[in-house]
Amino acid sequence: MTKTLLISLLSVLFLLAMLPLEAVQAGDPTINGAGATFPYPLYSQWAYKYNQITGMKLNYQSIGSGGGIQQIKAKTVDFGASDAPLKAEELATAGLIQFPMIMGGVVPVVNVKGITGGQLKLDGETIANIYLGKITRWDDAAIKALNPGLNLPNQAIAVVRRSDGSGTTWIFTNYLAGVSSEWKEKVGADKSVAWPVGNGGKGNEGVSAYVQQLPGSIGYVEYAYALQNKMSYVQLKNKDGNYVSPSKETFMAAAANADWNNAPGYYLVLVNQPGKESWPIAGASFILVYKEQTDENKAKLMLNFFDWCFSHGAEQAIALDYVPMPENVIKMVRDTWKKDIRCQGKPVWK
Repeated sequence: MTKTLLISLLSVLFLLAMLPLEAVQAGDPTINGAGATFPYPLYSQWAYKYNQITGMKLNYQSIGSGGGIQQIKAKTVDFGASDAPLKAEELATAGLIQFPMIMGGVVPVVNVKGITGGQLKLDGETIANIYLGKITRWDDAAIKALNPGLNLPNQAIAVVRRSDGSGTTWIFTNYLAGVSSEWKEKVGADKSVAWPVGNGGKGNEGVSAYVQQLPGSIGYVEYAYALQNKMSYVQLKNKDGNYVSPSKETFMAAAANADWNNAPGYYLVLVNQPGKESWPIAGASFILVYKEQTDENKAKLMLNFFDWCFSHGAEQAIALDYVPMPENVIKMVRDTWKKDIRCQGKPVWK
């Protein structure tokens, strides 16, 4: 055996030794997931990094929360992802569990000539009235009253919203329903609603593209999309009456009040949380998996990935202005895995 061949063989053996046992035994399998576009920028980075370390591939389709729920219920994916949590009764009926993976913020963004990021101030009632079609121009008296000294153009407002079933929409409409009694009565809060006005874009990607292309527009996207596309975000008036800008600090302030201990099935709405620094449109993104797994090895690989994300993915999450789950919640989630996820009656996660 030549020296070069021996070195190559030792290198391969070393790399194999660095892989988790399950990944080696399974022959580099692929885990399939689908759902929310809200966490997609982060999930794609986690999947890339984890593949470099272990060789396991994660195929995640960014199709919206509604599509993710449909696909996991149809058993066409290994896990679904949704920013709109399912209630405990629906989880039980479907044989699913859910757990929060990450938290972040939904951000109103605008494309108004001369207005840069953070210049425009809005409150919940004004945004609701824009999306109700009651405020139709940027120099409306209600907007001018919130922005004295800002040169607002006499320009029509082009409303942009999601066209697909969306957890981002669920978070956004829950916020509007909480600050506007008219919105709550006429439209309500859900993954899909009967929008009074507006142009529909598919996914956070579609809304981002629409707002960038449409002069005078306003839309709502997950913050990572606003950052990546250098979009002009607005300041929002929060529950304590302060105007705040979107950032990981204001998202963390909102998340600090989350009471996961008293949330059956981890069902929790995080919008309009108290606190002088709290961003008012915050939310979590959830993973949906079956309690009873048919492939023990694949189930272990999937949970290994999520466990790695909890243990080693915080830095990447913070870099994209998401909020990692607190350690006490991660412990709760791991306990849920141990208790509820089984294959042929035996616990999968030990």
